[in-house]
Amino acid sequence: MTTEPKTDIEIARTITLKPITQIASTLGIDEQQLQCYGHHKAKLPLELIDHSKIEKCNLILVTALSPTPAGEGKTTVSIGLTQGMNRIGKQTTAVLREPSLGPVFGIKGGATGGGWSQVLPMEDINLHFTGDFAAIEKAHNLLAAVIDNDLQKRTGSLGIDPRTVEWKRVFDMNDRALRDIVIGLGGTGNGMPRETGFDITAASEIMAILCLSDDLIDLKQRLGNIFVGFTFDRKPIYARDLKVQGAMAALLKDAVKPNLVQTIEGTPAIIHGGPFANIAQGTNTVIATRMGMSLSDYVVTEAGFGSDLGAEKFMDIKCAGAGLKPRCMVIVATIRALKYHGGASLDDLKTPNAEAVKAGLANLSKHVENRQLYNLDAVVAINKFVSDTDEEIEVVRQYCQSIGVRAVVADIWAQGGAGGEDLARAVVETIETTDKQFQPLYDWKLPVKEKIAAVCQNVYGASGVEYTSRAKSDLRRIKKLGLEELPVCIAKTQKSLSDNPKLIGRPEGFEITVRQIEIAAGAGFLVPITGDMMRMPGLPATPASEGIDINEKGEITGLF
Repeated sequence: MTTEPKTDIEIARTITLKPITQIASTLGIDEQQLQCYGHHKAKLPLELIDHSKIEKCNLILVTALSPTPAGEGKTTVSIGLTQGMNRIGKQTTAVLREPSLGPVFGIKGGATGGGWSQVLPMEDINLHFTGDFAAIEKAHNLLAAVIDNDLQKRTGSLGIDPRTVEWKRVFDMNDRALRDIVIGLGGTGNGMPRETGFDITAASEIMAILCLSDDLIDLKQRLGNIFVGFTFDRKPIYARDLKVQGAMAALLKDAVKPNLVQTIEGTPAIIHGGPFANIAQGTNTVIATRMGMSLSDYVVTEAGFGSDLGAEKFMDIKCAGAGLKPRCMVIVATIRALKYHGGASLDDLKTPNAEAVKAGLANLSKHVENRQLYNLDAVVAINKFVSDTDEEIEVVRQYCQSIGVRAVVADIWAQGGAGGEDLARAVVETIETTDKQFQPLYDWKLPVKEKIAAVCQNVYGASGVEYTSRAKSDLRRIKKLGLEELPVCIAKTQKSLSDNPKLIGRPEGFEITVRQIEIAAGAGFLVPITGDMMRMPGLPATPASEGIDINEKGEITGLF
């Protein structure tokens, strides 16, 4: 009789957590410097950042091939690699994003890893954690309320043309009914009727600003730079004109501080910020990354979805803007994902099929090639599942060897850090033997169209870029506002290298269609929106929330 494997939450409950003060001490942090949230979570003060130490730290980026419904386990690999690095004697901290409640209750689940490679306490991290998302939501919606209040004023208003206001409200849940709404109904006392809507909190410009700010003062200045719209006489209006940036920053005074937790094996993990990579920049905060690099010899961080999304934005926006220099990329692949990209159906991914694996390698090859765009070396991590066969794994190893990249099996779900030691050694050897220096893909000073083309043609493999009339109008507005030298944060489906989610594998000869370009002047980037991308997801037919419950002891079940 076989025993069902334990779920992630069951495994997490078997662990006796160390006091967060003990975790902090391994990083040389005194308990008096911690802002504790109970016994197992704490916020870290920004004065712990030491720029002289950052230059000496080795930054490792974990990315992946194009995601599939089977899941790839990028966060799990990041945690397992961190544990494996510490097991081989390399002081390493994981620096990760915070989960959004949208995926937790939707289809994707939480973002705390899995099996024996998790960050803990997983229930807290996946739910309210230390309140960062709530603070971001409140700061964002404060600006929305102040905008509508100004529109309502009879005297002393800025004269904002409501037709030019694109600042929506945000909500940290998948709720398609809120995408497009009308507000201000019910009479003149309820405001000016106008069309607007909601985005998910992870897509908020406030989230992007938090993730790219240097400190609280820089955060406040960026908040003031948020573009709101135009007056009736075409004068641009920013949040600072509404005198709201100070109040917004006050709401974020604790959210700006990174969160310290631990992995299952008691290694430090810093978790901070949580933008999605398909509709935002997909990486944790600059502050958290600098914090980890100030306290460790190695930092393992991850960027959302594949190298075409999170990794590209990590390199061209975060690293280029903050002066960070990654030393190595880890590209996560699974046998199941390769089969899917090779044409196998979702129901057959556990069935041995070396031919489908071979066919799916085309997708992996593009993500491996992308490392060269940034002058970086890479290691392919084969995230092992029990259904993988030796023959299928060997197909991947031999292919990677043929293109000059090392592929290593990471059995980190089942074995934790022990299953990540081989990957850790490969990563350390790659870092120690390379003389390559990171370089961004494009110069921010290039024209906007050239920056978009650089990403679409080089990273995605597109043949060209088309612009709708709305996008062309947006380009003229960007030029008028003097924002042409901002980098681009392209919103694109994660399911394909193209902007068509049905084109799996490695599509060729496709064009990318930019339908509009949003301005995120506070964050410091432009957002070209491609295909049918939307910034408020909906719940699936059977949401994950149906399987989540709590008993009389307060024990939660169903989280994953």
